[in-house]
Amino acid sequence: MKRVLVITYYWPPAGGPGVQRWLKFVTYFKEFGIDPIVFIPDNPHYPITDESIGSELPEGIQIIRFPIKEPYGFANLFSKKKITQVSSGIITKQKQSVLEKVLLWIRGNFFIPDARIGWVKPSINFLRNFIADHHVEAIITSGPPHSLHLIGKSLKEETGIKWVADFRDPWTTIHYHKSLRLAKRAQKKHITLESEVLTKADHIVVTSATTKKEFQKITQTPIEVITNGYDSNDNFKLNLDIKFTLSHIGTLLSNRNPIVLWEALSELCSENPEFSKDLLIQLAGSVSDAILISIQKYGLMDQCIALGYLSHQKAIQLQYNSQVLLLIEMNLPETKAIIPGKLFEYLAAKRPILAIGPVDSDVEKIIEETNSGSYFDYSEKEKLKKQIGLFYSEYREGHLTLNSKGLSKFSRKTLTSKMSDLIKSL
Repeated sequence: MKRVLVITYYWPPAGGPGVQRWLKFVTYFKEFGIDPIVFIPDNPHYPITDESIGSELPEGIQIIRFPIKEPYGFANLFSKKKITQVSSGIITKQKQSVLEKVLLWIRGNFFIPDARIGWVKPSINFLRNFIADHHVEAIITSGPPHSLHLIGKSLKEETGIKWVADFRDPWTTIHYHKSLRLAKRAQKKHITLESEVLTKADHIVVTSATTKKEFQKITQTPIEVITNGYDSNDNFKLNLDIKFTLSHIGTLLSNRNPIVLWEALSELCSENPEFSKDLLIQLAGSVSDAILISIQKYGLMDQCIALGYLSHQKAIQLQYNSQVLLLIEMNLPETKAIIPGKLFEYLAAKRPILAIGPVDSDVEKIIEETNSGSYFDYSEKEKLKKQIGLFYSEYREGHLTLNSKGLSKFSRKTLTSKMSDLIKSL
């Protein structure tokens, strides 16, 4: 077996999508000839925790926990809610307080590339000897936080070890990067660090075709697209809701407010009393006040329930129970490269997906390729409304089903096989 060191920030009990990617790779690696050691922070600041996810931890995997110092503890003394959002990459331009503006400026200009930069040097000092003593043959860094890639860069430079840099999201082209209030010096440093990582890694892994195209403009390093994926969920059975449920799982804040959807649903309710009676909008996860205000404005509060954060297991079951699954992305050119991890769990549930996002999105390509639902941009209200009406008619007739195809390539085991082949080729 080839022994590899996986350096990642998000690990159980972290909640949310960031933890799932490498948790699942590590779970299946040994089946494909890879012996992983996981290096994680000992006392991290996770915006969301999910204790139930501990049941998904693989057995027999060596895990090294190393102390980390983060600035968020001090900021929490002032605004726990705001700093939790900032640490999650949730940055809104509307109604920023003076404190939030200051925190964003500090984050962007003093903590480059991010607030986990303080973990880099101590980790390098520790891992320098650990790699030699434990016969590690390759290292993998997963970002964001992209500061972890700097650990990989230094270890590569010092020891010559093979290094794979895995980008779950872009770096300088991520949608919130422009909101960090960067000075010119800070912006230049971000670009320089990004270029150095992309150039010095032995292989780059990204989760979308658009990100690959962006990175190819910067580096000649080989780049592989390995998306996120889904597990075969034999423990979850289809138990469809009686109501015509439209369910969204995940964060839904003001910069992701699908006004076009609320308008379409409001009009359908006005035109058809039966539709109004049957409709139930389910929002699982953090939902901003702006979203709820919009729902109220369009007269949909009686048809809406905010469930709050659900454990990973409960969220998956909700997907299997729902009539239609909502996938909402911001209407920005930068977000066309973002493929939410929940898309693949939606695919596994085999319920119709109703997606709204920017033009020419990678999400749209996957939905079309797999015949798993319908995608609309924010200008297509009438088409969106018509599709919801079609879904509803099929629901009323008792045959709202999905004939998806080509899903197997997005299974976690298939993706782990692909990642393992890449690592063994180094």
